[in-house]
Amino acid sequence: MTDAFYRLMLMANLGHDYMVWDKSASIRCRKPGKGTVRAEFRLSDGQIEDIREKLKTLPKYEPVLSVEVKDQAGVVIAEVEKVRHVRKKQLESSGN
Repeated sequence: MTDAFYRLMLMANLGHDYMVWDKSASIRCRKPGKGTVRAEFRLSDGQIEDIREKLKTLPKYEPVLSVEVKDQAGVVIAEVEKVRHVRKKQLESSGN
């Protein structure tokens, strides 16, 4: 349910100069989910800018992004942490 969303959001917000991979995930189940469940994925402008700033001096950055999965009543049934591997794309040499 939560696999690709943050990766796709980061790719769209950072642009084509960056590579984004899923590195790892952890799920903490709090109670069984019954019925329809939902999760809201959010990235702030500050988070995007933080990643860009860190990659000005680091070869890679691995932010941890969290999301809560809630049932129909809004009760948290699970907490998911996703670790992303983000780096700037290498410029290809022209082979002169």
